[in-house]
Amino acid sequence: MPDVRRIAVLRANGLGDYVVSEPALAALRGTYPDAEVTLLGQPHHAALLEHRPSPVDRVVAVPPMAGVRVGDAPDASADEVEAWCAERRAEQYDLAVQLHGGGRNSNALLLRLGARVTVGTATPDAPRPDRWVPYWPFQHDTIRWLEVAAAAGGTPTRVEPRVAVTDDDLKASQAVVPDGDAPLVVVHPGATDARRCYPEERLGAIAQDLADRGARVVVAGGAGESERVERVVAGMRTAPETAVGTLDLSALVGLLSRATLMLGNDSGPRHLAGAVGTPTVAVFTYANLADVAPLTRVWHRVLVSWHGGCQVCGLRVLEGWCGHGASATHDVDVEEVREAALDLWGQAMLT
Repeated sequence: MPDVRRIAVLRANGLGDYVVSEPALAALRGTYPDAEVTLLGQPHHAALLEHRPSPVDRVVAVPPMAGVRVGDAPDASADEVEAWCAERRAEQYDLAVQLHGGGRNSNALLLRLGARVTVGTATPDAPRPDRWVPYWPFQHDTIRWLEVAAAAGGTPTRVEPRVAVTDDDLKASQAVVPDGDAPLVVVHPGATDARRCYPEERLGAIAQDLADRGARVVVAGGAGESERVERVVAGMRTAPETAVGTLDLSALVGLLSRATLMLGNDSGPRHLAGAVGTPTVAVFTYANLADVAPLTRVWHRVLVSWHGGCQVCGLRVLEGWCGHGASATHDVDVEEVREAALDLWGQAMLT
């Protein structure tokens, strides 16, 4: 597209969602190198991308609203949303790109930005941008968003997401987990959706097997994940190091980049680990296998719960939310996860 000076990209969800869309953002950046790219995202995106080389020049937080949000904060009022949209219209975007779902809610917001050209996905019942790509379930998000970037004139160059690691990341992580002689394994037992969490005692048992092979195990989690971390520790004979609520995003990126292997679930940290080049072993439900699992298997192992039912009541993840907050990956055999972890560990140790 000619004369593109300002680009807005709507992607206002989780950290992992940003990572799987990063190749599409890179395609837009590569095609429009002189344009300013604004990510209409969330505060955690700003925390991740500030002072870090990326395809994004700046992040503007989207107010919480139905269908375009993360977290449990109350929806912004209609007046607040309109004021936010008016500020965006004043920026006079040449191109606005929607990388946020099927478009029922996100396209309605996109069309309020006043961009010269709009591009995005659309389900049959969604408002349509100027250029649109049909939204179908069970397509990998990275490929989906690369198609949208192509519809916006972008030339895709890769499918593997990348997140740059800075000296500040390394220093921040070393302040929490100092350097040592043994190779690191980072275990992250949490996930935004508790149903994606593999039983922690099993992760601990596998981590112990890695420790027996010379790994230095660090179990990491956010401030609200202390109980999960404790259960991992309980599954080990050798007490590991822990980092609970002490890693900001910079330190987390630095720690993951220093690791020889990351063991965990389908989560933002798993996506970050892959994007900084760290091998990963993770357990997924069938629901997320198609759209966000790693696309390659050389350095990533994916274990899948094909039933994906709540450990308490059996309700499958695509059938609704039962409220139990229990694992829906518990049926994955621990021996399968152990075999994958030990195999990948052995290969990583050869490099």
